Amino acid sequence: MDLICARVASNDVIMPGTHVLALESAALGRAAAPGQFVHIRAGITWDPLLRRPMSIYQIRPQGVSVMVRAIGEGSTMIAASRPGDTLDVLGPLGRPFSVDPAARRLLMVGGGYGVAPLVALAERVLPRGCEVVLLVGAATAELVFPTGLVPPEVEYQAATMDGSLGHHGFVTELVPAYIAWADAVYACGPTPMLEAVARVSRPAAAGRAGAVDFPKPVQLAMEQHMGCAMGVCLGCVVKTRHGYQRVCRDGPVFDAGELVWEPTR
Repeated sequence: MDLICARVASNDVIMPGTHVLALESAALGRAAAPGQFVHIRAGITWDPLLRRPMSIYQIRPQGVSVMVRAIGEGSTMIAASRPGDTLDVLGPLGRPFSVDPAARRLLMVGGGYGVAPLVALAERVLPRGCEVVLLVGAATAELVFPTGLVPPEVEYQAATMDGSLGHHGFVTELVPAYIAWADAVYACGPTPMLEAVARVSRPAAAGRAGAVDFPKPVQLAMEQHMGCAMGVCLGCVVKTRHGYQRVCRDGPVFDAGELVWEPTR
């Protein structure tokens, strides 16, 4: 982890309100791994006070790219960065995905903007000869991650809640068709989606909080609001079999068997 002054090399709009910022920093490029994130300061004053966590979307020797959705004051300020600007960046942070060397068929499930770290993971494993299926869910077609930004070797399927593109419904409804095929499952997105991925990856565990006997590796990257991103403020904890753990330091990637899902009310 380093505190880095990273130069913005480019800022591309890839979806409505969604930008990809390429950050130049050889230190980040060397150290980053798929599943990790960076904590970016918004602006040059103390307003807004807190940094914003952004998943690492691409990793290159010269730096990393992050996908920024302009939905609040801080993220809007970061998304407005222009090429040549510099950003105050803390990272890389968190526990990344891990891939067993024997795994060759990887199923990846992204909900909304959770696709970002999965693209980084796909780009990391494809040179090893892995096969990758990427399932992406969004509310509407205009919010589906562009197919042109997915490596061509990846089998890519989309699901939309309004049926405007691909499968009509939840992206997790596509998962059962690939479970037998996959050696490992990776997912990132909203908590209800991650719980559904865990459930369909081990159907017999449905309703059994803390079940750990998954038949294959299932790794989930959690999305949480973060204050410090250094494990001090305890504002991003999730319940696990080992007690409450911090998403920013103990995660964001957890084995599905570690997590304890709260009962639906």
